[in-house]
Amino acid sequence: MSEVKLSIDYDGYEEGIQMSSLIEELANGPEAAGLTSLIIGDWGGSYENDSSSIVEALVRLKDRFPSLQKLFIGDMDYEECEVSWITQSNLAPLLPAFPNLKSLTIKGSTDLELEPARHEQLEELVIICGGLGKDVLASIRGGAFPRLKKLELYIGVENYGFDGDLQDIMQVAEPGLFPELTYLGLKDSELQDEIAIAIANAPILDQLHTLDLSLGTLSDSGAQALLDSERIKKLQFLDLNHHYMSDGMMQKWKQSGMNVDISDQQDEDDYRYPSLTE
Repeated sequence: MSEVKLSIDYDGYEEGIQMSSLIEELANGPEAAGLTSLIIGDWGGSYENDSSSIVEALVRLKDRFPSLQKLFIGDMDYEECEVSWITQSNLAPLLPAFPNLKSLTIKGSTDLELEPARHEQLEELVIICGGLGKDVLASIRGGAFPRLKKLELYIGVENYGFDGDLQDIMQVAEPGLFPELTYLGLKDSELQDEIAIAIANAPILDQLHTLDLSLGTLSDSGAQALLDSERIKKLQFLDLNHHYMSDGMMQKWKQSGMNVDISDQQDEDDYRYPSLTE
């Protein structure tokens, strides 16, 4: 696999370097035709400049990247830009532009849109953020990803972009929506108990090998619903890391015989926090 990451540091941004120019330079180079993975990091002032010019450049130059299978828009750490500050745009035009795309990862949800959400070959969709908007959830629900095997969504919190409710979240877990889905992540949520209770006996579990409810505020109430479910017991792996379960509940999991990650127990003071918010 041939992979390239493009990023603009502070000095480059001050000098006026544009991500669209870096993409054009890459498109005109010898690596372009064989490039299978492209990572777009900090595009310079990502807290005030959205990703629309990046989308425009990639769509315009799509024929230069015929082998592209993996695309990551927004790969930057907190020192470059806090996740809640990353300003995205409508990334949907990237989908028809790259028909061979297998994996799309997006970091940051401010101004994020994914409409229309359609791709015949996409196998992995990951959205990393501190708060996912209900409009994006609805776009995924109303879209078409017949080959999708992995859907990993950071739900986040209201203060950083999540503006929905449990129903908005669970609409992406409807049976038949993604016939080839085997990994479902509904994680990093302040509603993690509610999600756990709602999904504990959901029909979609019958097709999954992995359920990822990690990084959120899961406590004993949600954990008990999972433990009581026969469908949960059939999973190959259950990810519950970063949680607020009691020692007693953790012991129950250790005795369950299931392949479950219960690492990173949090101390509950007055409030429970998901792992990634700001």
